[in-house]
Amino acid sequence: MNAAVDVFKRNDFPGSSLDALNAWVAEVAALTQPDDIHWCDGSDAENARLTKQMLADGTLLPLNPETHPHSWLHRSSPSDVARVEHLTFVCTAQQEDAGPNNHWMAPAEAHAKMDALFAGCMRGRTLYVIPYCMGPIDSPLSRCGVEITDSPYVVANMRIMTRMGAPALARIEREGTFVKGLHSTGELDPDRRFIMHFPDELTIKSFGSGYGGNALLGKKCHALRIASHQARSEGWLAEHMLIVGIENPQGETHYIAAAFPSACGKTNLAMLIPPEGYRQAGWKVWTVGDDICWMRPGADGRLYAINPEAGFFGVAPGTSDSSNPNALATISHHTIFTNVAVTDEQEPWWEGLDSRTPSLDWQGRPYDAANGPAAHPNSRFTVSARQCPSYSAKAEDPQGVPISAIVFGGRRASLVPLVFEARDWTHGVLVGAAMGSETTAAATGAVGVMRRDPMAMKPFCGYNFADYFAHWLSFDGAGAKLPKIFHVNWFRKGGDGKFLWPGFGENLRVLEWMIRRVEGTADAVDTPIGHLPRAEDLNLDGVALSDEAHDLLFGFERAGWQAEFASIGEYLEEFGARTPQALKDEQQRIAARLAP
Repeated sequence: MNAAVDVFKRNDFPGSSLDALNAWVAEVAALTQPDDIHWCDGSDAENARLTKQMLADGTLLPLNPETHPHSWLHRSSPSDVARVEHLTFVCTAQQEDAGPNNHWMAPAEAHAKMDALFAGCMRGRTLYVIPYCMGPIDSPLSRCGVEITDSPYVVANMRIMTRMGAPALARIEREGTFVKGLHSTGELDPDRRFIMHFPDELTIKSFGSGYGGNALLGKKCHALRIASHQARSEGWLAEHMLIVGIENPQGETHYIAAAFPSACGKTNLAMLIPPEGYRQAGWKVWTVGDDICWMRPGADGRLYAINPEAGFFGVAPGTSDSSNPNALATISHHTIFTNVAVTDEQEPWWEGLDSRTPSLDWQGRPYDAANGPAAHPNSRFTVSARQCPSYSAKAEDPQGVPISAIVFGGRRASLVPLVFEARDWTHGVLVGAAMGSETTAAATGAVGVMRRDPMAMKPFCGYNFADYFAHWLSFDGAGAKLPKIFHVNWFRKGGDGKFLWPGFGENLRVLEWMIRRVEGTADAVDTPIGHLPRAEDLNLDGVALSDEAHDLLFGFERAGWQAEFASIGEYLEEFGARTPQALKDEQQRIAARLAP
């Protein structure tokens, strides 16, 4: 322990406003008892040293330096491959403040449980102090944090995913406030694995996992669970949304924020390549972010958004030259791959990439189809956003980008049409609150089960959903110029079980209709569930749709929606007396319109 204290006392980053940080590091070092302490500066030299260390101990494995230069493979424990929602807690003084949407534990009990796990857990390891900024380093919308971890893999990923190192520490010193995140991989024992959030303390404690959002505490833990709490108290929104810019042939760009559950196409939409006819006409798509969006009202009443992340932590399976060529180009170099397969040529491989057969699966075993998929269904890539061919320089704009439209969507094989528009902000909040989707491999548990996932925030909202809905409604005040709200469903299926809409780049046709609705130049049909386009309201040149596809993608099924809105009413009642009356009234108004 003396070595750790000696390293700490070198105090490489002095400054009176860092006293709280220094004291916290000392407290954690006394609890975890590391052999060494390293303050991360985010430099290339530091990253090179850590990479060399991880290659030496097998944490990272080299990939083909000719086809994937400066890229590595990491294999996590087979029991540590996804978010663990059942082990993720929000710890508030009153359980009702966490809400029925979160697992709750009293703060004192949670701290005691976690501190018992952390006691002595870093013996023989190095404690890394990672100062980071979520969002452009000079943006007033950004917020800073410090993660303490014993995982160099986490350091390498946080360097990609955040603005990490000396500039972030300088901002923390100026502001004197930061989110505290304590992480240790522990023994990677599923029975000794918890992720605790203390919103009132701006604190996160995560033990026993090295996977993604469980370990990269700037991501879901800070940027959504803690930030949603900050956003509510400070008057902004922290959302599980991509941000994409759509530039028309006249050079005008509209920015759209879209919320889909994990593994439902956020990255594909954020990096969309327009269909050939659109490209020839001069349409362009700009990627601002693919996963998280922080929005704040501007002086003009519009919502302005930043992407708090600096990189992509994307789902690999299904990413290909046909589904997302921009993503494939992005991850061709300087990328960390997690739980993908490899070919004989030591190239990363996953289902949907191409027709090759890999040599080793994600666990490092000779590939055998009898063992299941070669790449884990939730295998990932971590890469700088700046490498994306469609990367927008606006991603670093301190003021953010103005949002013209907000889009909600999920996987629904039936009932829900291709797209519809909410009548107003209150209706739009209900659309988001009632959003349903079939579960994917991004979370543990059964796949393909339909569940309500409000605003795609079910695993990520750091407080009671009823209060969250009320916070959304509160933005509709005097002087507000709020975005139009839409709902999409790229995943509608026909009687043969196949998708009816081609998706991917063709989704721009739907976004164009939304933009024209924002501008007031597109028609729609009024229905009880919202404004629907007719097929002729979209540019479908070159898209072959069957009669069934026309009927189901652009149709309205009254009987099915009657049952849906009855279910929505029951869902809202789950949140009790805190549920905003305005949402209940909206649900009842639409249910009445749906009545035969």
